[in-house]
Amino acid sequence: MTSLLVASGIGMPGRLQLADVQVGPGELVAVIGPNGGGKTSLLRALARVDDATGLVWINGEDVDETPAARRRGLLSFLPAARDVPWSIAARDVIALGLNHPDPGRVSELIELLDLTVLADRTIDRLSTGERARVLLGRALAARPRVLLLDEPLSNLDPAWTLRILALLEETAGSGCAVLVALHDLHLLGRFSRALLVSEGRVVA
Repeated sequence: MTSLLVASGIGMPGRLQLADVQVGPGELVAVIGPNGGGKTSLLRALARVDDATGLVWINGEDVDETPAARRRGLLSFLPAARDVPWSIAARDVIALGLNHPDPGRVSELIELLDLTVLADRTIDRLSTGERARVLLGRALAARPRVLLLDEPLSNLDPAWTLRILALLEETAGSGCAVLVALHDLHLLGRFSRALLVSEGRVVA
């Protein structure tokens, strides 16, 4: 399988030792390990935020050399934090993930994530789990080739955990590469494979 995501020598000083990562299209990869082990740092290094080192290519494009607008179509990163200070409607938060206005795409995600009754409510008035669904919608909006999700299943009830897992499987099945920081190891059977991150390095 030709890799869709190729990362060489990525790291973060003091947080993540240099690592190489390759993920193919259609793979749903769990990023596992102890708290503070480096899972978030790995995802942030792949997303090219903070002081990340190394190089990341997606479909042969150097992410660091890609204009911001084009980058949204290559990768999307969902941080673990669900605190949102903006007092704007949930549908407008989803639209922030787009390069160009596309009401149809926003409506599609609102329906997909069962947000119809919440779409016009400001995101700061939603529960943590509801905000998580809105922010996932924003991450999915531009149909990125690579999806980097930090604890997307946190703060979800069991029913929504299963629904989001099914959505991520479908997203990977469309040819996207999806990496998910995961705490619930009993869910590993739903993933293609796992990366174990511990003590600031990818160990397996």
